Amino acid sequence: MPDSLIPFIDLKSQYAVLKAEIDGAIAAVLDHGRFILGPEVAEMEQALAAHAGVRHCVAVASGTDALLISLMALGIGPGDEVILPAFTFAATAEVVILAGATPVLADIQADTCNLDPARLEPLVTERTRAIMPVSLFGQPADMEEIGAIAARQGLAVIEDAAQSFGAVYRNRRSCALSTIGCTSFFPSKPLGCYGDGGALFTDDEELAEACREIRVHGQSGRYHHTRIGVAGRMDTLQCAVVLAKLKRFDWEIGRRIEIGARYNRLLDARGIDRVVQRGDRTSVFAQYTILADDREALRRRLEASGIPTAVHYPVPLNAQPAYRDRCVAGPLAHSQRAAERVLSLPMHPYLDESLQDRIVAALEKAIAGD
Repeated sequence: MPDSLIPFIDLKSQYAVLKAEIDGAIAAVLDHGRFILGPEVAEMEQALAAHAGVRHCVAVASGTDALLISLMALGIGPGDEVILPAFTFAATAEVVILAGATPVLADIQADTCNLDPARLEPLVTERTRAIMPVSLFGQPADMEEIGAIAARQGLAVIEDAAQSFGAVYRNRRSCALSTIGCTSFFPSKPLGCYGDGGALFTDDEELAEACREIRVHGQSGRYHHTRIGVAGRMDTLQCAVVLAKLKRFDWEIGRRIEIGARYNRLLDARGIDRVVQRGDRTSVFAQYTILADDREALRRRLEASGIPTAVHYPVPLNAQPAYRDRCVAGPLAHSQRAAERVLSLPMHPYLDESLQDRIVAALEKAIAGD
């Protein structure tokens, strides 16, 4: 076994740099004691709305809640359909089913692993209410093309930006590209808290107000319930952590882009297949992902060399036991192929060149079967 295992995501190094800010932010919440909807919640919402370039940000309990509350605010429910990629985390389809609607699964682009706009219009029916593209691995999908289809068909667009907050698409930020954008602050995300948390973003004032009410049991005022809601508030403590991390976030995005670009150069020089990033957008590299045949053997060899890996995601939604009978699916050849081949390497803003060189050298050797 190797002497040391390289961290897959290095939250300890991040905390060491931000310890004073994070500890101070948590202590301030402990001192004032407003653990639910305390002042840090509104402060974080304002800061994130400004960062994304939208009028409204609504903090919620998780990225999954952001998606669900968005559907509820749009009035999507039984009898409706929502088009989304088959290659994504289960939450993207889960919320559609929880809302009472039907997920319609579309295929992805083979090179980016994002939703393919060319596959969408044949899936639109009179029941379709929304398209939910996923900005996978930190890179926005083809949001302009998707938005044009939605406009022609009279549909809403909900960007599942759980992995892409901070990315830029054609001079606009992820989460500011659609009717509603949703992100997650799960600890491993590019901007993460120390538990669960999320947010949704919109320029529509009525939708924002609906989302604020839905997140607190549908209340427009204390014990005055104007709509059906959920317990979807983000804890004040978690908002304080995000605020502390936000001070260094742009630097971390820059580092992610630099490290991702260096991975690209190193792997391209060796002919190693990878997920492609388009030139008209940035990725915040929530994961750095290659495409590999005989993936499990490759993972074992890398682990033996001290290189951790992850697979996002090994089973497309159409093959998941909980979803395969609850979804409508188009042709999904690229989704199935990606599920068999994707493999993510260590990626975080504190990954130095020497460790990156070690990872690439081990990968090259593992692919050769040595």
